[in-house]
Amino acid sequence: MSGITESAGGGGDAGGLVDPFGRHVSYLRVSVTDRCDFRCVYCMSEDMTFLPKKDLLTLEELDRLCSAFVAKGVRKLRITGGEPLVRKNILWLMKALGRHLETGALDELTLTTNGSQLMKHAADLAACGVRRINVSLDTLDPDRFKAVTRWGDLATVMDGIAAAEKAGLAVKINAVALKGVNEDEIEDLIRFAHGRGADLTLIETMPMGDIDGDRTEQYLPLSIVRARLMDRFTLEDSPYRTGGPARYVTVKETGGRLGFITPLTHNFCESCNRVRLTCTGTLYMCLGQDDAADLRVPLRSSADDRVLMAAIDAAIARKPKGHDFVIDRRSRKPAVARHMSLTGG
Repeated sequence: MSGITESAGGGGDAGGLVDPFGRHVSYLRVSVTDRCDFRCVYCMSEDMTFLPKKDLLTLEELDRLCSAFVAKGVRKLRITGGEPLVRKNILWLMKALGRHLETGALDELTLTTNGSQLMKHAADLAACGVRRINVSLDTLDPDRFKAVTRWGDLATVMDGIAAAEKAGLAVKINAVALKGVNEDEIEDLIRFAHGRGADLTLIETMPMGDIDGDRTEQYLPLSIVRARLMDRFTLEDSPYRTGGPARYVTVKETGGRLGFITPLTHNFCESCNRVRLTCTGTLYMCLGQDDAADLRVPLRSSADDRVLMAAIDAAIARKPKGHDFVIDRRSRKPAVARHMSLTGG
């Protein structure tokens, strides 16, 4: 492909990336932009100040960074945001990264999206080698959807999901469980997702960033959700894993899979295999910790990837055992000041 370099480092790293606790880091989540065309109430304030475009890595730099991680043994790349599909020329990056699928260096290239741009991009994503995507969908009620996302339109997202399915993409629905907002819709979301052959994953709200509200009012423990669901459904534990933090059950009545992501009621740190790269080149070794490594400086300091590779190794050597997420009902301040849209979902 013209203009795209070969995988950084000239080949795989037999040792891979291993953190101080013996966990192999094989999964990189990459936020390509902090911008989004929604303003979801649990994720952002309505009046957001986004990063100046000059602070963002170029798509070519993101490709080089991701390729360095692939050379180091990362097998799965997830592109996130913000909303990744609002990044200009994002399909260039997806196509560039797709070359690692063709060589076998990468097992999966995938995407998390709010669905607003899927009508336009679904077929092209499939052509880039994307085989499955996650779509955030917290409610099936148009008015409630507008209230939760502030700027979103449910019909557009539904059309996007249909376009993704038509393009052959496997769709997984992600829903944040919100107390007093959508807790009465969980059963409907299960039937909606499973009725079209999609998995559904429920997520606890995470205490990240100032959202113009009290997050303690939103927090709904998934242990409570699961107990309620067991009154209506038969939930059978499943060994199915996607490489992410979700733990799955099979809903006997629908035949579909239901995942639970529980950073608060039961963290998933013991098996953490992932790190997160922001659109500015900052690497967060843990979603719930502020310690980070600046990879932009080594990236730009030399055309030789050895400096970058050394910086990646040093960062992984600092990966903590776990996060410190907690819903603090006394201070009501987020556990981590940065917004999820900056780190990548």
